[in-house]
Amino acid sequence: MAVWSIDVASQMQSKECDMSSTGDKISGLANQAAGKVKQAAGKATGSEKLRAEGVAQEVKGHAQETKGDAKGAVKKAIDRA
Repeated sequence: MAVWSIDVASQMQSKECDMSSTGDKISGLANQAAGKVKQAAGKATGSEKLRAEGVAQEVKGHAQETKGDAKGAVKKAIDRA
């Protein structure tokens, strides 16, 4: 499962340059999930490096999700104008 989650996040990141707000949110959620899996794997194996990578990936996911929320808000504001 961990490998699948990480691969999905990597694939989502490669398409990031022209993503919609929904795409950013999905990519963010995928990175958050992959980060949590890495953290759990790092904790289970005693790998501080893997755990730290997981924390970083989860934080990146939160940032992507926030970016998607911001894009959505701007789009709504423009559509109302």
